[in-house]
Amino acid sequence: MAMDVHVRDLRYFVAVAEELHFTRAAERLYVSQPALSKQVRALERHLGAELFRRDPQGVTLTEAGEALLPHARRVLDAWSEGSAALDAGRAAARSTLVVGMSTSPGRGGLLPAIRSRFTAAHPDTVLRLRQVSWEDPTAGLADGDADIAFVWLPLPDAERYGWTVVAEEPRLVALPETHRLASRPEIDFADLLDEPFLALPAGAGPLRDYWLALEERAGRPPRIGAEIAGTEETYEALVAGLGVCLVATGNAPLITLGGVVTRPVRGLAPSRFALAWRREDARRPLVRAYAEACRRVAGGS
Repeated sequence: MAMDVHVRDLRYFVAVAEELHFTRAAERLYVSQPALSKQVRALERHLGAELFRRDPQGVTLTEAGEALLPHARRVLDAWSEGSAALDAGRAAARSTLVVGMSTSPGRGGLLPAIRSRFTAAHPDTVLRLRQVSWEDPTAGLADGDADIAFVWLPLPDAERYGWTVVAEEPRLVALPETHRLASRPEIDFADLLDEPFLALPAGAGPLRDYWLALEERAGRPPRIGAEIAGTEETYEALVAGLGVCLVATGNAPLITLGGVVTRPVRGLAPSRFALAWRREDARRPLVRAYAEACRRVAGGS
């Protein structure tokens, strides 16, 4: 058998083998579908064996693919354990906790209050904040760039994570102040169904669907006016009239800078803002301590 196969190649192979669908596997891996297909083809050439049958009915594993799959999983599991052990050792040596976020938690000084409570109990620990693009709904947890992160629910691959809800906030609609609905004090979601919406990147998975309110659309597909991956992009797209978007109450001040207004929306469940961590890290002392500080601050104790 050919040697020197990269861990990334095995991860790509396993994702396609489990999804039996290249597009879904690409979304799970946060890569483009053409790039994933190209990499799997390269792996097959390297191994000298076809791993998947591709036909109009779908994707299936070949005998070679079936034979490789359990071994590839064991290699990835071993690599994950080794990587986690290395990360834990490094974190312990540095006594550093990386906190990921895609937007500042704000919300009445939540972050400084958590920091104050946490550092009082762990004065030798360095807290490092990492700002992450909206393209990663896990705010750095999925790829290990963050130890703990402020996120919006729902998360992709939710079974990988634990979390504590920090705030539940109504979803407002943000729209240009010149919009035909802007004069209303409150808007029914039914009146927004035909509006073009600003959408998170496709890689955001279920979070993109949530902020498009797919569950409340009764099967009617949304019109996408533009994709946005940050606060400034959202504001500029709103001002340009490319679409409207839903926003949590606590984030409304970030985009109502002039020319944009927000209005309450009837018919939508509230959003949930949470502090999340990888389940395998749930027993790490610093992760547990930060989560506990967050719970106490959010609970007002």
